[in-house]
Amino acid sequence: MLPWVILIHATAIAGLILCPLPGWRLLLGALALSWIGGLGTTVCYHRALAHRALRLRPWVGTMLTFFAIFNGSGLPVSWVATHRLHHANADTADDISSPVWYGFWWAHLRWLWQVETPPTDRYCPDLDSAQYRIWKPLHGPILALSFFGGWYFGLAAFFWLGAIRLVFASHAQSFVNSVCHSEPNTTPGQDSSRNVRWLALMQLFLGENWHRNHHARPALARLGWSWKQPDGGYAIVWLLEKIGLASEVKRARITERTAA
Repeated sequence: MLPWVILIHATAIAGLILCPLPGWRLLLGALALSWIGGLGTTVCYHRALAHRALRLRPWVGTMLTFFAIFNGSGLPVSWVATHRLHHANADTADDISSPVWYGFWWAHLRWLWQVETPPTDRYCPDLDSAQYRIWKPLHGPILALSFFGGWYFGLAAFFWLGAIRLVFASHAQSFVNSVCHSEPNTTPGQDSSRNVRWLALMQLFLGENWHRNHHARPALARLGWSWKQPDGGYAIVWLLEKIGLASEVKRARITERTAA
């Protein structure tokens, strides 16, 4: 993990120096790939697999898993195992990514390569099947395609569709562990989660920044609880349900007062 983090950051810096102005087509392309990849993480990995807040048709889950890996989110089994461990021990010394206990940079990035993946048989036995194990040998080739694929369209595309996009996506996800668990004046053991409005833009309005909502009701498919809290991930869940590609969507009545 550490070599990968160094590689994408070093390449992204080089790209910003050599190709600082990508043009609107490349910029939109990079944002589109980040959005689709973020959708794979929030809808498939987070809501459907980790919390079983909905059920996806198998081919939809497969497609979203591909784009989550393509966006640098890792394998579904390891993502779900670490996330369930986080919820099981949130804001305690056993929390795998707590900034309250171990500092901001630990929660933001360092834990990714300094903590072993929790055991599958304990945290996600429901994913111990060929359907999810098949992604392990595909992980490297998908990341190679993600990193090098833009080269076909030229040097600027190589940087912006590859490393720069991957760094953007990496930090967008990491802020959920660091900033969204940095409620001021929190002591170890208290709920440190918070909703971070400004992070909605970096999250491309997919909803993961409404993190206090999520910790309050983790089993719900909806993270943004009012029109003031845009949740594009839930909008896609709603659409998938309407066209028969998602089912068993877990909901609860959310009032404006609850969402405040």
